[in-house]
Amino acid sequence: MKPEIAVIRIKNLRLRTYIGIKEDEIQNKQDVTINTVIHYCADKARNSDNMDDALNYRTITKKIIALVENNRFSLLENLTSQVLAIASEHDWVDFAKVEIDKPHALRFADSVSLELCYQK
Repeated sequence: MKPEIAVIRIKNLRLRTYIGIKEDEIQNKQDVTINTVIHYCADKARNSDNMDDALNYRTITKKIIALVENNRFSLLENLTSQVLAIASEHDWVDFAKVEIDKPHALRFADSVSLELCYQK
């Protein structure tokens, strides 16, 4: 990895949304846990102290929260894809990865997760 590449990690963002296809999943919000990794060239930000030279992880997180909390999803794949689109939308982003866990989705498992990646 080049030294000017910054890696932003949004870890264990815990949200509630409607996710699934069973009747109880359609009627009741469920917990999801979102982990996001974003790589971008931080050369400008490293040489200044100006927020305009950095990728604003707070703005990205707010967009993810609004998407997840204000929508309904049948498939984990679709939810993960839409979050990945937010994580990778800025022109500076070279790589992004999103993993979303759906706790207690299976009887004998802690969670089910899906991961998608974007690379420029």
